Amino acid sequence: QVQLIESGGGLVQAGGSLRLSCAALGRTFSSYVMGWFRQAPGKEREFVGGINWSGDKTYYADSVKGRFTISRDNAKKTLYLQMNSLKPEDTAVYYCAAGDYSGRYYYIGVRGDEYDNWGQGTQVTVSS
Repeated sequence: QVQLIESGGGLVQAGGSLRLSCAALGRTFSSYVMGWFRQAPGKEREFVGGINWSGDKTYYADSVKGRFTISRDNAKKTLYLQMNSLKPEDTAVYYCAAGDYSGRYYYIGVRGDEYDNWGQGTQVTVSS
């Protein structure tokens, strides 16, 4: 198990940028596939993007492709989500998640049930 703590959310104007961080407490962060999800009020949680354990493969939802970038620093046990060109429809609570898929080098889960460790979430609000 790994404990995840998100930070970096806030209020930003449309077109602006934010960088979210997700710090992991535990010994084996580098073995986890990591993902970002978000949930807007009244909507279901949706996949934003994910990164494999080594950080050399990423996958994004179409809605954020070209605007958001996921990266990880295994030495610092931290996951990042750089969000550029933000839109009001990006407003949501953002969650990081970890899944243990040791041995599956390029695997990235896109469904919530593929992850079994979740952070508490951080609010991102984009004003128009």
